[in-house]
Amino acid sequence: MTNRSHWEDVYQHKTADQVSWYAPHLQTSLAYIQAASSSPTSSILDIGGGESTLVDDLLDSGYASIAVNDISEKALAVCRERLGSRASRVHWLEGDVLEMDLPVNQFDVWHDRAVFHFLTEPSQRARYVEQVMHALKEGGWAIVGSFGANGPTQCSGLPVQRYTAESLHSQFGDAFELMEHKSEHHLTPWGSSQEFVYCLCRKRAG
Repeated sequence: MTNRSHWEDVYQHKTADQVSWYAPHLQTSLAYIQAASSSPTSSILDIGGGESTLVDDLLDSGYASIAVNDISEKALAVCRERLGSRASRVHWLEGDVLEMDLPVNQFDVWHDRAVFHFLTEPSQRARYVEQVMHALKEGGWAIVGSFGANGPTQCSGLPVQRYTAESLHSQFGDAFELMEHKSEHHLTPWGSSQEFVYCLCRKRAG
């Protein structure tokens, strides 16, 4: 299976609340986005948004420039249907983040909860960081959440990479300053606990 076919299969056969990463609201992600940039004109890119309600909460918070990416057409369709007429206020980007042609210096905030830990090859991670560097404005914010050091070794049948805050930040190098980090335990819909680590980094000028 290609990555695309794998995720299309997941979203075709499971509802939003039947996947391990489901949460009614992504409170940590929303809080970090609001802390990074409270202006309603801030341009926000949500990587691997899937069927999450983060886009709903961003719209409710007054943000007017939101782009949501996912590799799964089905996942984005679920979001658009849930939002109804509000879906037209969001820019939808279907595709693999490693291969997408993203605009240069476009976004104030790059957010990713649970895509980066699926990049198990160094070349994939290097390409991902290139994409962040390309698309994020100088002084912009990168918010990345991944499985923590004690998190699962697999997710959705795929191997994952686990991180401490320090090792996660080190993937992005000196071009990004680590401003804040936290660990939290995500409770899956069936009651098991998964450790996540979040890093809030700022792209240095120059």
